[in-house]
Amino acid sequence: QVQLVESGGGLVQPGGSLRLSCAASGSIFSIYTMGWYRQAPGKQRELVATITSGRNTNYADSVKGRFTIFRDNAKKMVYLQMNSLKPEDTAVYYCKHWPDHWGQGTQVTVSS
Repeated sequence: QVQLVESGGGLVQPGGSLRLSCAASGSIFSIYTMGWYRQAPGKQRELVATITSGRNTNYADSVKGRFTIFRDNAKKMVYLQMNSLKPEDTAVYYCKHWPDHWGQGTQVTVSS
């Protein structure tokens, strides 16, 4: 049974940085695509970034150049480095393990 635990969320000022972490268990982690999604209040959950087993990455246009997704297969971890954060990045961020396993989410709030 795949389990995902996110951490690293919090309150940060505009222009600041945060690194989200997602720890996976119960999975042959290295062969699966992993991703980060987010859901802001009153909005649908949206894709932020994905990384394949071959470390190919894909980003939402709104975060390109500011966010970086990377993975450590030995530790079964996936990370989201978020720089130059904006108030519109405020959301609950979810880790996804393909095909359809989700973490509980971690809150990111960007505010002065």
